Amino acid sequence: MSNQRKPYEGADVPKAKITKDSLKRMFMLFSYMGKQQWLFYLGTFFLMISAATSLIFPKLTGDLVDAGNISREQLNSIGLGFVILFIIQAVSSYLRIWTFVKATESMVWRLRNGLFGKIISLPLFFFHQNRTGDLLSRFGSDITQVQETFVSFLAMFIRQILVAIGGVILLFFTSFELSLLMLMVIPPVVVISLLFGRFIRSISKEIQDDTADSSSILEESFSGIQTVKSFANEHVEMNRFSISTGGIRKKSVKRGIYRGLFSSFIILCLFGGLIFIAWKALHMQSEGLLTMGDIIRFMIYTLFVGASIGGISEQYAQVQKAVGSADRILDILSLDSELEISDNPSVTQKFNGNIKVEDLHFSYPARPEITVLKGVHFTLNEGEKLAIVGASGAGKSTIIQLILGFYKPQSGQLLLDNKPIQEWDITDLRRQIGLVPQDVALFGGTIYDNIRYGNPLCGEEEIKEAAHLANATEFIEQFPEQYNTIVGDRGVKLSGGQRQRIAIARAFLKKPKLLILDEATSSLDTASEVMVQDALEKLMHHKTSIIIAHRLSTIQHCDQLIVLQNGVVLESGKPADLIADKSSAFSTMWELQFNKK
Repeated sequence: MSNQRKPYEGADVPKAKITKDSLKRMFMLFSYMGKQQWLFYLGTFFLMISAATSLIFPKLTGDLVDAGNISREQLNSIGLGFVILFIIQAVSSYLRIWTFVKATESMVWRLRNGLFGKIISLPLFFFHQNRTGDLLSRFGSDITQVQETFVSFLAMFIRQILVAIGGVILLFFTSFELSLLMLMVIPPVVVISLLFGRFIRSISKEIQDDTADSSSILEESFSGIQTVKSFANEHVEMNRFSISTGGIRKKSVKRGIYRGLFSSFIILCLFGGLIFIAWKALHMQSEGLLTMGDIIRFMIYTLFVGASIGGISEQYAQVQKAVGSADRILDILSLDSELEISDNPSVTQKFNGNIKVEDLHFSYPARPEITVLKGVHFTLNEGEKLAIVGASGAGKSTIIQLILGFYKPQSGQLLLDNKPIQEWDITDLRRQIGLVPQDVALFGGTIYDNIRYGNPLCGEEEIKEAAHLANATEFIEQFPEQYNTIVGDRGVKLSGGQRQRIAIARAFLKKPKLLILDEATSSLDTASEVMVQDALEKLMHHKTSIIIAHRLSTIQHCDQLIVLQNGVVLESGKPADLIADKSSAFSTMWELQFNKK
């Protein structure tokens, strides 16, 4: 048993280096704002107003402290200045957030839809090369990171820069000597504090990962408790868990020590630095170089600058994550689709069901060194039934994937109605092919919705007729909610035979020119197989059909049969003729399956 944690469990969004090109790629996402871009620029304007007004606050505060030496009218002016300042600050902050949210949500809406549309239109091998968890994280962590950055982090990053620069300038206007002293003390202390804090967070991340590993040990031990006890390996699992938690304990103690040092550093250096500056300022006041208002103003600006320098580092890290997220999203969006998504159900290229395969060779892109099909050839005319048999890995399902256009042959010809498959519109072609696989993929909705998936434009009567032809009506009407019965995730609430009949009903509804049965009855019990086979016979009537089967009884009435072996057509002919030829490989297969002693 492995103690590795699950992918993405507790994982942070990785950071990327911020370069001119990476920023340019991230800002390509602005195009997804559409006509809402002007709102983002307007929000940036309100952000600048908010940053500017925040820098006025220390000035007014200092003036208020010195109010003992001014007239009542001047004091009222300062109070009015505070009121106007707070109103402008409140209004600009609200408008900044409103405009950023409105523009960003428009971007995220288009980005999610565009990303889903791109992924679902990519070739099948893309999904074989990318884990589902990776793709889901594009919609989850990556888009969320981009969303939060455009709504908040980017705005705060810009604000912190403006406040830091403006604050330093105003500090020098307040006191040049104190400003030089502050720049020698506060910024270095803040930077060291940030590095110290980042080091402690890295230790916390290690503890988080180790805790996930220990949780994985618990999950494996409890879920596999029968195996643990049957091997009497309780002590092994105890040792694994003890070693894991021991590592967590050591790192937690280490983190605690560094946290204590960090607290001491903050008290000694940061607060000490502020007190030293305050001490120096009071000395300057006693010499008549500064007023108390100047000191208050200077200290507040100092806090603003220190906080902004610290905030810049945090926001920069968030922008780094957003750049990495944008890169991963744009990498997918830049891929070439295999088809254009269209709501138009009409078919422009009619397919009659004639198939001709000549010297077909094929290797999967992920395994180019392995040739799966080696010169395969056969001809299937409209309305005929072709059976393909052979051991697992012989290449049977590969032929089906090529006919469906999931992959392109490297050499040889795959002709549909005497036209190379490369010249077919792949959407038109697939709309005229019906597939009943061994492992039926149902969606988590109702029986009605799953049957209707074969033709989303059909009506209720057509759906019920398709269910009747598929011998599904009997079990559907036994459910209290009948066609509105929820089938569960991947159809877990239905039996294998029931799922197969739903798939057959889909195929009836589609009215395909070519029907493909990929071991559609291999995993069924005898009673279910009879029902399914009867439905399949009705479905195949007068249709060009390709049947892949391990149960040879289901293919004895086919017009022709080919035997595949290691990607080569070993023999072909009518099933009856091959059974009669005792020297044929198919005859041997038949004898092994039906004449076992």
